Order: sequence, then C-alpha cells, then structure tokens
Amino acid sequence: MPNIRVTAFRWVPPPFQGQVRDLAVRWALEEAGVPYEMKLLAPEDQDTPEYRAWHPFGKVPAYEEDGFQLFESGAIVLHIAEGKSAEGTALLPADRAARARVVAWVIAALNSVDPDIIALGDIDHFAADEAWGKQRRPALAGMVQTRLNAVAAHLAGRDYLVDQFSAADIMMITILRALRHTTLVSDIPDLRSYRDRCEARPAFQRALAAQLDTFARHAPAAKS
Repeated sequence: MPNIRVTAFRWVPPPFQGQVRDLAVRWALEEAGVPYEMKLLAPEDQDTPEYRAWHPFGKVPAYEEDGFQLFESGAIVLHIAEGKSAEGTALLPADRAARARVVAWVIAALNSVDPDIIALGDIDHFAADEAWGKQRRPALAGMVQTRLNAVAAHLAGRDYLVDQFSAADIMMITILRALRHTTLVSDIPDLRSYRDRCEARPAFQRALAAQLDTFARHAPAAKS
C-alpha cells in the first residue's frame, strides 16, 4: 500500500475542474514515480477539527507520509522534489545555485503571478455581470498580462524556467491553468509553447486524467 496520502475534493463545478491544486502534487508524484493514494473530501469534511489539524485553512491539498503531515501545494511539491525524485527525474537540480533559482520561481509563481490570476477568475466566474466586476476587470486583466509578459520574456530561448524541467514548472503551469477560460496565455507565443510543452509530459497527463476521473465519478446527479 502507498504510504503517501494526498487530499482532494470529490467534485468541483466544471469551470474549476483540471485546476484544483492537488493537480500539482499529483503531477510531482507522477514525475517522481512515487505511489500515492487520494483521500477525497466532501465540503462538510473541510471544517472538521481533524482536518483543520492537518490543513489549518481547510483547503486542499494536504499531504501525509508515514505520519508526517504538510499543507500548501508549493511546500508539498518542493518536499516531493527534495526527497522523492526517481533516478533520472530531478525536480530539483543538484547544483546549489540552480536549486535556489527553482525555489525562487516556485515562490514567484505563487506570490507574483497567482494573486491577480485568482482575482481575475473570481470576477469572471462569480461577478461577470456585476457593475463593480465590469469596472475592475480591464485593469486587472492588464496586470495579469504584465505578469505573463514578464514570464514569457524570461522564457525566450528557454524550454523551462530554469535549466531543465523542475518543480518550478509544475507550479507555474498549474497556476496558468486558471486562465484556460481566456486567451491570455495562448496569445503569447513563448508562453503558449511553454504551456504545451509541459502539459504534453506523460506525468501531467496521468495526473490530470486522475483528477478529472474523480470529478466524473462523483458528479452530482442531474436534476430532472
């Protein structure tokens, strides 16, 4: 039996399927060739004392390995990269400087790129018809565009964020997937090719298929 458990939602609405952050952890484990099992959560599970002791904010993913528990997708992916890479699969480079650059890009993805993308998604999915949303969206989309252009400028002439595919790419691609309902990524050639290159990896395809299969199996019955 796998000694690693990762939490995930049983189901989320279609606009969010394929981008819930357990995808990043699944992807890292698939790249590392490490077996794991999923612990699926219903909404009522998130606020239980037991789960809040595991993940203080009641979100997913949370990670457990032989009694060791961890939360936050970036921290979990880095933990996997540090200790679980199979031979020939290095999610963190051995070189100290390159390793530090990977960590920097993981943090940049979560801290510099993600917040405006989340805010834009909140408007598009929940407030598209609200007056304040219509007023706020153009400036916010411009801020996202500026961040994406900076990432694309760094990628010019590179296949990946650092020297080779790494934990940084897992986090960046997972975050960029929240823009799938827009053309903001596909309109930038270097960013589009980077996205396609990473998402073509077999480990990503396995992780995505597993997440989508979970949602399909637990989809609410259609109302007559």
